[in-house]
Parts: sequence; structure tokens; C-alpha cells
Amino acid sequence: MIRRKCFLKHMFDHAIMTKTDLLLLAVSCGAAVLFALFLTLFSGEGSRVRILCDGRLTGEYSLHEDREIPIRQEKGNNLLIIRDGEAWIEEADCPDGLCIRQGRISRTGESILCLPHELVITIAGKKDADAVDGMAG
Repeated sequence: MIRRKCFLKHMFDHAIMTKTDLLLLAVSCGAAVLFALFLTLFSGEGSRVRILCDGRLTGEYSLHEDREIPIRQEKGNNLLIIRDGEAWIEEADCPDGLCIRQGRISRTGESILCLPHELVITIAGKKDADAVDGMAG
């Protein structure tokens, strides 16, 4: 314990980190935890999967019906899987494959992006059936 006090005293004495910096770090971490908790508690279970290609809605499917949806475009191909109330990209021919590594989504507002193919997969809930989203002008 004495060693720790000396380390903190050394840190503050040599202006490596001030007490204000430490307070700012603590407040930032607390805000991040509260934001994550808010998203987890208040985002509901999704009911539909929306597929947007080049900014246009090209398909909307129930999240509760298992299916495989091949998405073929000039820019490339993706395979969307909907199973057990979750959706994910199983296959993609984009160079980085980040859309595959984004994992499974099931809650309202979650999305998967494939930037090389300009593809967006989002989860929508029952409440926003006819709502205009933030991307609409």
C-alpha cells in the first residue's frame, strides 16, 4: 500500500497526471458505462431485419423466420443469415471481411455495415414500422 501511495504522489508531483485529469478520466468512464447500460436496458428486441443497398431499402424480413438471404450487387455478394431471432453476415467477398466479424444482431437499432458493398443491415422494432429514420432527408 505504501508503494502505491508513493507512485500516485510521484505521478502528481511530476505532472504526469493531475488530479483534474484523473477526475475527467473517472467521469468519462462513468458516462461510458451509463451509456452502455442505457442502450442495453432500453433497446428492445427487434422484430424485422432491414437491408439497405446504396442507401435504398431493398428488403425487409421477419427476424423470427429462419432464412438465408443472398445479397447480390455489382459491388459484391453477401450472405445474410436469419436464425433463432438473430441476424448475421455469414459470407462476403469484400476485401476486409469486417461485416462477417461484426457478429450477430438482434436488438432494435443494431446494425451491420459492409462499406465496400455499401450495404447496411439494421434491426427494427415494432414501434418504428413506418417511422422515418435518421438517414432520410
